[in-house]
Amino acid sequence: MEQLIKYVNEVSPITKEAEDDFLNIFRKGKLTRNDYFATYGEYSSKIAFVCSGTLRAFYRSKKGQEYNKTIFIPPCFIAAYSSLITRNKNQIYIQALEDCEVLIANYTRASELYDKHHCLERFSRKLSESFFVAKEHREIDIVLLSATERYAKFQKDFPGLEQRIPQYHIASYLGVTPTQLSRIRKELSLP
Repeated sequence: MEQLIKYVNEVSPITKEAEDDFLNIFRKGKLTRNDYFATYGEYSSKIAFVCSGTLRAFYRSKKGQEYNKTIFIPPCFIAAYSSLITRNKNQIYIQALEDCEVLIANYTRASELYDKHHCLERFSRKLSESFFVAKEHREIDIVLLSATERYAKFQKDFPGLEQRIPQYHIASYLGVTPTQLSRIRKELSLP
């Protein structure tokens, strides 16, 4: 729980009373590798703070092809936000790529705290803004950077992760095939 409060206060400081109320809505949880936090077609109702482990958000085509949209490493929040906000069914999956320790809360209970603690509402706004900026940067990278440049950025943004998760997940995240990623790695003389 200390990791959660530290993260929140780094994004936007909150009061001690807000800390106490915010912590009271979370419970400890675990996700085993390959477990789903969110699945396509369900209505989401929860958010989680990732303390350890790695997850991915992805889409699956009608033909079964998967496209990794986001990779989450701690500390961070995860949720199927579109479903939470619109109250529509999920369009994405969120899956653990490694065993994860998370703190889970009901989204409605979290958002109810905004009226009582405006500092939590400010935190949520700043967090949303940072997600938007990260999403925009990712979209720009996919369009403007070469596959090799995207791979170099991946290595910088996620140091050591490529030794812990399957290469095909990295390829999907980069928007290349596993064969293309293998060629890029070979060109860069990586194992």
